[in-house]
Amino acid sequence: MSLAKVYSASVVGLDAEPIEVEVDISSGKIGLTIVGLPDRVVEESKERVRSAIKNSDANFPMKRITVNLAPADVRKEGPVFDLAIAIGILAASKQVEYDFSDSLFLGELALEGKLRSITGILPVCEMAIKKGYRKIFLPKANIAEAMILKGVEIFAVESLAELIKHFNGEDQIISQSSGGFFDENQEMVFQYDFAHIKGQDQAKRALEIVAAGGHNILMNGPPGSGKTLLARSLPSILPRMTIEEMLEVTKIHSVAGILPNDEALIRMRPFRSPHHTSSAVSIVGGGVYPKPGEISLAHRGILFLDELPEFPRIVLEVLRQPLEDGVVNVSRASGAVCFPAKFILVAAQNPCPCGYLTDPTKQCTCSATTIARYQKKISGPLLDRIDLHIEVPRVEYSKLAVQDLAESSASVRERVQRAREIQQERFSNSKKTIFCNSEMGSEEISQFCILDEGAKQLIKNAVTQMHLSARVYHRILKISRTIADLDNSENILQKHIAEALQYRIREK
Repeated sequence: MSLAKVYSASVVGLDAEPIEVEVDISSGKIGLTIVGLPDRVVEESKERVRSAIKNSDANFPMKRITVNLAPADVRKEGPVFDLAIAIGILAASKQVEYDFSDSLFLGELALEGKLRSITGILPVCEMAIKKGYRKIFLPKANIAEAMILKGVEIFAVESLAELIKHFNGEDQIISQSSGGFFDENQEMVFQYDFAHIKGQDQAKRALEIVAAGGHNILMNGPPGSGKTLLARSLPSILPRMTIEEMLEVTKIHSVAGILPNDEALIRMRPFRSPHHTSSAVSIVGGGVYPKPGEISLAHRGILFLDELPEFPRIVLEVLRQPLEDGVVNVSRASGAVCFPAKFILVAAQNPCPCGYLTDPTKQCTCSATTIARYQKKISGPLLDRIDLHIEVPRVEYSKLAVQDLAESSASVRERVQRAREIQQERFSNSKKTIFCNSEMGSEEISQFCILDEGAKQLIKNAVTQMHLSARVYHRILKISRTIADLDNSENILQKHIAEALQYRIREK
């Protein structure tokens, strides 16, 4: 009888937990049993591990083998435990000898013994550093992602046979010290540019404010006016992500399993554009084992909802809490997880089903009842959470025919970057982490939104005459703070409040 213990990790939500893989080999009925709340994929690892060991010139013990994944009350999912189980069996059967106490083993095994890539490497490395694990053995395909964080020794393994030789001293795998080997200042290439957008000066100004302060925006206009083009051009003027933001975004995409093969660290802000037929679960996140949804995949980037009224009402209403709190809480029978969801909501809609209610040249064919029903698809509380509301009219021929390019995205991005740097300096001593003006709470608004007398009187009149809610009042102050930052003004002036009020819909 013999017992071995090795370590692996399981990702729950966006965080990883260490998992002890205990292997006991004893006399009795021949077979391999896995306990510790494994899912179907983990159960099936028995066949993968058996074949991988045999095809790696090692002996699979023909005895009673019990594998326990501890802690037993944490649900284990996915093929990530294959390598740890195989090494545990080899160690318990005395085919390899090694001090496994400070090492993590991760990877899916092919039947021939090769290692396949897995998801969630970044949160595992983060956990390993915090918990004091010094070595991580993982598939060669995951090496780039594992090298992002500093403080752990990485062993890139191609096959189980290669790892067995390493432990037996026959052919050593050269380890690599992680430590952020990436170029954070790499030049960004964007598909769309403001320079090629004809007209729409007010809409482009609104998007500049959106980019500078991280605000939400709703564009309303007839078909073909350029709403989608404006939205897709917005990433080109967003400020460069900080290292903290890059790591947050990469972590989410790693857990979701959509991290690009050629990009270990995501440097460009995400742009997510789900179709209006998407389900609430795909937008918010969830599933039997909760995974990030579109709003979390858009974290620190843009969530673009085209044809907003066409989305089911239940999908739109689930956006209310994330828009307010910047997080989404997903509760399932298997447990509750919290995903970050600090994104810029960019929504576009037609004024009516046919789209031509506000068009000066085409006549609307919709009835008053149809228009009212269409516009009521978006609830008042959701509209309250959208900071800027703008009209995007049809572009006149005289502007379309102009050959000269408009102001480039690079030029706009410089102003946006300066405004963000002002905000970073402003919030550097805050008790909570704040990246931009839209994330300010009541305390920060009182501290940093200082109005002159003319501004105070103007917003007082606006609240009274436009019947603005308390939420809208605070959002106007945030927008005004961003406009003042773009203007390099320490205090909020009357003209900043006046411009902010232009982007609000009148309360009925």
